[in-house]
Amino acid sequence: MSGGRPAARRSPGERWGGVRPFSIKTKLGALVVISVLITTGLLMIAVRTETELRFITVFSMIATLLITQFVAHSLTAPLDEMNAVARSISHGDYTRRVRESRRDELGDLAVTINRMADDLEAEDRQRKELVANVSHELRTPIAGLRAVLENIVDGVTQADPETMRTALKQTERLGRLVETLLDLSRLDNGVVPLKQRRFEVWPYLSGVLKEANMVASARAGIASGSGSHTRTDVHLHLDVSPPELTAHADPERIHQVVANLIDNAVKHSPPHGRVTLKARRGALPESLELEVLDEGPGIPRSEWHRVFERFNRGSVSRPHGPGSDGGTGLGLAIARWAVDLHGGRIGVAESERGCRILVTLPGLPSPSS
Repeated sequence: MSGGRPAARRSPGERWGGVRPFSIKTKLGALVVISVLITTGLLMIAVRTETELRFITVFSMIATLLITQFVAHSLTAPLDEMNAVARSISHGDYTRRVRESRRDELGDLAVTINRMADDLEAEDRQRKELVANVSHELRTPIAGLRAVLENIVDGVTQADPETMRTALKQTERLGRLVETLLDLSRLDNGVVPLKQRRFEVWPYLSGVLKEANMVASARAGIASGSGSHTRTDVHLHLDVSPPELTAHADPERIHQVVANLIDNAVKHSPPHGRVTLKARRGALPESLELEVLDEGPGIPRSEWHRVFERFNRGSVSRPHGPGSDGGTGLGLAIARWAVDLHGGRIGVAESERGCRILVTLPGLPSPSS
């Protein structure tokens, strides 16, 4: 979930090679020296010009007060700004920053406050993404389970073993997602344990596509009752080579990747279109390369860098399937998050037709790591 934190700023001392010609101590010392020099100079002038001492005293006090006021303002003004920024941060506004133009201790404090604001903003964004991602993931098994149970209650389907296995599978997935939600503390800190294992790719992906078809049919039952539509006309094709291909990854996370990529491809496919899921062996042991290809309008190259952003729905105003909705714009963001957890790569690739998404998973860790 990813988004990473901003690069750490360098302190003013680091930016200026450790030299602090304008530190607060230097300024206060200069204030004392200048005050003494002014007083001494005025006394010497008084002695030479026989000016009365009271005039010299008044002039000396005025000059000292003016210089003191200037130095005091240069010290208190940034403190007022920092106080205002800190108050905004305490109220949940993490967008304000303190200017970092100073080369003294207050400049260091400004860098620290800005870094704190960056960290709090990143944590807040990560928390919001977690809630949105989990909510998005919970919706699919709940919708599928509800549809299966409603069909049984209404007598549309019988409670045969196959139907109950579908309901059980959705319930199990729902339980795993709730488990992830209860592990909130580790997710908030960006620490998500991967339960990686070796598995056979063909039966695994075949099961994911079968579940996607069942969920689509279940959604269609709900949608027909509400007067809306959902996509059941798109053909899903699986191509695994070699058939005995194996991979080493977290199956639950890969399920999130494939399910969201397939869901996105189906939404943007033309009527009676075709979505192809390809799996190939990667360059490293037990690594895996996945490809999801649809026959939709594709994604303009100018949008490639924004495809996996949260809430981004691209330049296509609506899916090309009849009656499809555009979703929440979170599916591809979730896919990227799951791939990043594996240390893999995901991106849009060149294609003569439609959209082509490539996923590379690293497989077994190298012995050196």
